[in-house]
Amino acid sequence: MPVYSSDSENENNKNKTVAKLFGRERPLHAVLGGARVADVVLWRNRNVSAAILFGVTAIWFLFAVVEYQFLALVCHVSIAAMLILFIWSNGAALFDSPPKIPEIILSESAFTKVASTFRVELNRLITNLHEVACGKDLKLFIMVIAFLWVLSMIGTYFSSLNLLYLGFLCIFILPAFYERYEQDVDKFVRTRQRNLRKMYSRFDSEVLNKIPRGTVKDKKSS
Repeated sequence: MPVYSSDSENENNKNKTVAKLFGRERPLHAVLGGARVADVVLWRNRNVSAAILFGVTAIWFLFAVVEYQFLALVCHVSIAAMLILFIWSNGAALFDSPPKIPEIILSESAFTKVASTFRVELNRLITNLHEVACGKDLKLFIMVIAFLWVLSMIGTYFSSLNLLYLGFLCIFILPAFYERYEQDVDKFVRTRQRNLRKMYSRFDSEVLNKIPRGTVKDKKSS
């Protein structure tokens, strides 16, 4: 029946035009850059993602659980690397084709690019905080204050290392989880956003609108 086909087409069009999280229009992979970093974060290359997660978890375990000191760890790793290279280079005469020891050279352009990116992002953060602190957008000002207060409360119960590791886990788990259950998460977030808007409108009408504000009166010239 043509009626049913048109109805199904309308439902499909409605599903396609559903608003995405944060109002984005591009796929999540493209939002994250669409390069190797996005592949690692979204677990497109599972071997690399698992290796990075295992390495960071091992470092966190050594410092947070075992309470290994950073200087001692650097010295022990350096001693082990030097012993391996010493045995490898001096034992090369026992092999018909001696192994080649790769040279590790850090390029100056890589450091310059990282420093430039950090400077740009830091200036952007300072500019945004300055605009929020000026109080031009009262709603955004209250949200930032609440976020910083919650973050400070979290910092009182977690050490900096545990907080960094928790942030790393969120970066490595949440995007992949969202990509897999995108529709369910978008539906849940939209429901919570509607509830928050109702709560804020009530708070705005009952509290914020009752705060006295100065009015600028035009002075008539005599």
